[in-house]
Amino acid sequence: MTRRAALVAAALLAGCGSAPNKGGYYKDDGPGANPPSNLASIPDPTPKSEPLHRFANRPYEVFGRKYVPFTKVQPYQQRGMASWYGKRFHGQKTASGEPYDMYAMTAAHPILPIPSYARVTNLRNGRQVVVRINDRGPFHSGRVIDLSYAAANRLGLIGSGSGEVEVDAIVPDSRASL
Repeated sequence: MTRRAALVAAALLAGCGSAPNKGGYYKDDGPGANPPSNLASIPDPTPKSEPLHRFANRPYEVFGRKYVPFTKVQPYQQRGMASWYGKRFHGQKTASGEPYDMYAMTAAHPILPIPSYARVTNLRNGRQVVVRINDRGPFHSGRVIDLSYAAANRLGLIGSGSGEVEVDAIVPDSRASL
C-alpha cells in the first residue's frame, strides 16, 4: 500500500463507528439493508496460530503519529474506548488484504499483530467476544479498537457507537490466555 493510500484509508477510518450525540449512525454507517437474522449468534472465531502478515506488521505513521506493531503474538492488555465500523467499509480491503466483513467477528487495532486474536470485554455490561485482528485503526484519539458491526452488536455498543472496553490479546495454545 502506498503512503498516500494508507493516509486516505486512515482518514476514512478516523471516525468509524461513532454515533453523533443525537443518535443515529455516523455518516449513515449502520447495519446495512439486510443484516443476518442470526447476528446475535454469530460464533466467535477459534484462536489459532497463523503466520503473521508480511507487510501489515511494519512500523507506520498516520496523522503524524508513529505506530510500531508487535511482530509476534504476545500477552497484552489495554483499556479504553472501542468504536465500530459498518456498511461504509463492508467489502473493502483490510490491512491483511482480506475484504472487511461487517458480519464477521473481526477488529482493527493499531499495534496488535495481523492476524491475531483478542478477547474484548464491555466494561459496562460484562459481555465478552473474541475477535480476529485483521485491520489497522482506530486512528481517532482516545480509541483503542474498532470492532466489526457484529462484534459491537454482541457487546451492546451499537446504539451508543462506542464504549469502554478491555482488550486482552490471546496467545493460542497458551493456558494463560484461556
